[in-house]
Amino acid sequence: MARMRVTRQRLIPLGLAVLLFGAASDRLALLDAAKTADKDAVRALLQKKADVNAAEGDGTTALHWASYRDDLESADLLIRAGAKVNAANDLGVTPLWTASQNGSVAMVAKLLAAGANPNAALLAGETPVMVAARSGKADVVEQLIAKGAHVNARGARGQTALMWAVSQKHPDAVKMLLAHGADVHARSEVWSEVMAVPPHGHLDYNRAIPHGGDTALMFAARAGDLASAKLLVAAGANVDDADAWGVSATTLAAHAGYGELVEFFLEKRADPNAAKAGFTALHVAIMRRDEKMVTALLDHGADANAPLKTWTPTRRSSRDFNFNPELVGATPFWLAARFSESGVMRLLVNHGADPLVVHRGEHIVEAKGGDGFERRIDVTTALMAATGMGGGTAWIQLGRAEREALTLEAVKLAVELGVDVNAANADGRTALDAAKALRYESVVTFLVEKGAKPGVNKKG
Repeated sequence: MARMRVTRQRLIPLGLAVLLFGAASDRLALLDAAKTADKDAVRALLQKKADVNAAEGDGTTALHWASYRDDLESADLLIRAGAKVNAANDLGVTPLWTASQNGSVAMVAKLLAAGANPNAALLAGETPVMVAARSGKADVVEQLIAKGAHVNARGARGQTALMWAVSQKHPDAVKMLLAHGADVHARSEVWSEVMAVPPHGHLDYNRAIPHGGDTALMFAARAGDLASAKLLVAAGANVDDADAWGVSATTLAAHAGYGELVEFFLEKRADPNAAKAGFTALHVAIMRRDEKMVTALLDHGADANAPLKTWTPTRRSSRDFNFNPELVGATPFWLAARFSESGVMRLLVNHGADPLVVHRGEHIVEAKGGDGFERRIDVTTALMAATGMGGGTAWIQLGRAEREALTLEAVKLAVELGVDVNAANADGRTALDAAKALRYESVVTFLVEKGAKPGVNKKG
């Protein structure tokens, strides 16, 4: 009898284990069936009373998977069986959020009809209407707003659905949001990041740069979304919007190379000389070697003699467009000469630029003995700049023959405009010395013919 009792006592927990395993198996099976959009399996498991709200380790339920797969039939079965339509996983993702991202009009309608919260957001604050806007689903945006979605809700960085739609270049979604009161003046949050230019170890060249503070129009300028920019301006956006650093929409579009957008802003009376950040759209257009953009800016009143007032940061070992510290104080004409842009140089002179300007650029050089850095002021004319003197290394990457030809044209124009061929820098070097160092024989020959002489080496 004692042995029998022991056997029976062992059978009880074994039976419980079988039942528990069966329940767990059904729970996992339902999730797997929804994950693979196996409608028949979903139906069969629900008939066996599988837990409709069972979740994976991260909180994902069968309804999440049905929504992700856009499986309307399984979603209907799950909802009828009592699935929680507002269940959220560990990131805050709900079935409605996923359906909105997919742009599924039918799934969104089904979930909203079942009581899904149109304002349930991710932990980062991104709501269904934001993700629908980001995906460009104007009809889903409309559905969500009709059910009470907040059109001007903000994410973790202050971004709105309108900003998302513009950043991904979805003018249809932009139009829908504007029709329902999206705020064109809302700005993203501002934060600062310490950034630098070479030499990165020099503290004067490390600066906290403010980021953010962008309106939807700034996102349009960055993305090159002309269609959305037109909608935003028509809705009252300020064409002179600027970010937290002071970079205007026009300058940002110029920096990104979106000439049509720059022209649109100018036609809408944007200020071509906006320079709160220390540089203008004209400086940027010259850096990009964009003659058409330079023409548009000058025709709309850009100052052909505005000096560059700041350097701009860059990442280590990158080829980002940036202004080196040595360029601070340079005028547009000097910059055009430095980048061997004879066509731009001529345009600038025709709009009042001074070709005889002398640039006094501050250089940070290694101190004698290699003990740290020291400052040095270098003096260069536009002619010297054309031969590569001053301002660090020009960004353009061209073949030797092409670069020599461009340099020769810039040098010829500078001389034609009266720039002194024998001006020397702080080390006593002249444009002729620089041309010889580059082995640009055509440039050397031309300068010698114009009376250029080698300088006196003061560097030692």
